[in-house]
Amino acid sequence: MNKWTTEKIGDLNGKRIVITGSSHGIGYEAAGVLASKGAEVILAVRNREKGEKAAAKIRAMNGSQPVVVMNLDLTDLESVKKFAEEFKSRYDRLDVLINNAGVMVPPYKKTKDGFELQFGTNHLGHFALTGQLLPVLMNTPSSRIVSTSSIAARRAKIHFDNLDGSKGYRPMKFYRQSKYANLLFAIELQNRLKSAGSSTISVACHPGISATNLLSRGKGRETGRVMKALLRLVAQPASMGALPTLCAATHPELKGGEYFGPEGPGNTRGYPVLNNDPARLYNPDISARLWEVSEALTGTRYSI
Repeated sequence: MNKWTTEKIGDLNGKRIVITGSSHGIGYEAAGVLASKGAEVILAVRNREKGEKAAAKIRAMNGSQPVVVMNLDLTDLESVKKFAEEFKSRYDRLDVLINNAGVMVPPYKKTKDGFELQFGTNHLGHFALTGQLLPVLMNTPSSRIVSTSSIAARRAKIHFDNLDGSKGYRPMKFYRQSKYANLLFAIELQNRLKSAGSSTISVACHPGISATNLLSRGKGRETGRVMKALLRLVAQPASMGALPTLCAATHPELKGGEYFGPEGPGNTRGYPVLNNDPARLYNPDISARLWEVSEALTGTRYSI
């Protein structure tokens, strides 16, 4: 798996791929590559104007390849529902769902549904989206769901007694929790898909430390010049950070449950390789409880 590059991605003509948070950063980089390989890419974005600009750039690089923009606000369960309903009314297949969007270390805020912003956006929004799109995914042979976690998950726990942060909030602590939830969800989903005998698989990835707008702290603005300068010292470009996502989305030999991240020291940068974090971090009891809580909070019941 060493030195996995985009050259290893085969022909994706006929494939339909949804990427959340794809107007900039890793999602945008991944969308551009997937479109260049022939896939129909759907940019699921909160800001329509930014999404259209991103789509125009991708089309300009790839000729007439279809790039579709659809509105999705993961901080609003009603928006998630509308996106899923619109998608299912327009399409009857979905080959890959890439749960990429996220916020990192914002001041204490809540989503429209009253969830702590990071847990609500990074985990619960994607949990609801995946559950509502799952029938289409499972009706598409050999489809897959890619969930984006982080090396921050290594030092995390799920604070079931304080999921909304009302009993105390620390931005990085709650970011770690949300990314740990992403990883637990990806593995738990794979286990349930396998038990159901589905050809759909669930895999996970993380970008290491990459220079993106994630540190805009949920405001959707460009990262400041000082922060960009600091990031360049320690982070790899978004194009490299997107490689684990692209590998997870397209590698033809995956069985489900794999976790890709950069190969370098601490898995912070480099080309994508398999990561063994799930073997250390996955806990079936915590995952089952998280699943039950997530279904209850979002009102999304999975069909598996």
